[in-house]
Amino acid sequence: MTDILMPALSPTMEEGTLAKWLVKEGDVVKAGDVIAEIETDKATMEVEAVDEGVLTQIVVPGGTEGVKVNALIAVLKADGEELSAPKAAPAAEAPTSEAPKAEAPKIEAKPAEAPKVAAAPAAKADGSRIFASPLARRIAEQAGLDLKAVAGSGPHGRIIKADVEAAKAKGPTAAAAGAPPAQAKSLAQLGIPDGSYDLVPLDGMRKTIARRLTESARDIPHFPLNIDIEIDALLAARGRINKMLEKTGVKVSVNDIVIKAAAMALKQVPEANASFTPEGIALHHHADVAVAVAIDGGLITPIIRKAELKTLSQIAVEMKDLAERARNKKLKPEEFQGGTFSVSNLGMFGIKSFSSIINEPHGAIMSVGAGEQRPVVKNGQLAVATVMTVTLTCDHRVVDGAVGAKFLSVFKPMLEDPATMLA
Repeated sequence: MTDILMPALSPTMEEGTLAKWLVKEGDVVKAGDVIAEIETDKATMEVEAVDEGVLTQIVVPGGTEGVKVNALIAVLKADGEELSAPKAAPAAEAPTSEAPKAEAPKIEAKPAEAPKVAAAPAAKADGSRIFASPLARRIAEQAGLDLKAVAGSGPHGRIIKADVEAAKAKGPTAAAAGAPPAQAKSLAQLGIPDGSYDLVPLDGMRKTIARRLTESARDIPHFPLNIDIEIDALLAARGRINKMLEKTGVKVSVNDIVIKAAAMALKQVPEANASFTPEGIALHHHADVAVAVAIDGGLITPIIRKAELKTLSQIAVEMKDLAERARNKKLKPEEFQGGTFSVSNLGMFGIKSFSSIINEPHGAIMSVGAGEQRPVVKNGQLAVATVMTVTLTCDHRVVDGAVGAKFLSVFKPMLEDPATMLA
């Protein structure tokens, strides 16, 4: 007998939705056959059989949400093998409507390693971040438990459900002795009557975005740095570059130039190309620039790897491909996970300036506004220039104010005179 387990599609995946079975009980499958589709918050992926035999039992039905990594989802019997007693299905949320099939990268349905979490011991008195599973956090909140007083037994000290349950059994913690945490009020309690709105259920992506950005805004000490950049020379240079590339069909955007300049500035100011870890500050060897792309239901950040080594035309071609596949949810996990720095550009929507929330493990994220004609003073005379506002949001644990300012002081001249990127 071969147990088919819920695979981990990324190092941080803890659960997913078993969207659809493409085979049924009694079917004969061969190694490499696609047998199911699994949805994460970012993509839909196909599961391939790694052995051949008869699918004797589907343990988790299609459409089931919240299936834990390494949970048993089906049983495969080899030819001539005796069938043992049916396996019990693991507890999971009730099935939802079957998800539509989507093309996606294929993965093998072999037993997956437990998700790796770079975390420190959960109980920290110095204000460091507490690492806990979403379920553990939810149970602790409902019980009024202070996670700072809970010892984690998961990987690298991560707090899991069993730790919180054990803490509950021991009685209230110091934090629980006071008033219980406030619960979110319903819209009716806030004065919006039922029936006056349409409720769109949260999908996996929106739930993950809400959780991660809440954690980021709550746990990361951050601050913004703003700078105005004159981009008339950049726009003129972009026009000349695109004229040179006209026969190739490649078109370089302002955002492509921003990505290249950011990557080069990160190499000149390596302290800004860093991530915070409990063990120390990681200084990255390359500038892997994650770029925010809006898609249906949320956003995703595909990554231009080693951007400092790539030409503008290479970045333009790669970014166009990544953005297109991101919108179709066809990115591979390694194409949107990780990275060392983020760029978010809302200039095309006319947004003048904004400050983004840091996307861990990045030490900073750069928000790019629209270029617009503004009055400027040059040599004591009033003039007009095309100006773009850039905001750098920094993780203060990694990028201090002086480091952030130094990065911007290197980045700004590259946009104001693109020829300096050739030096």
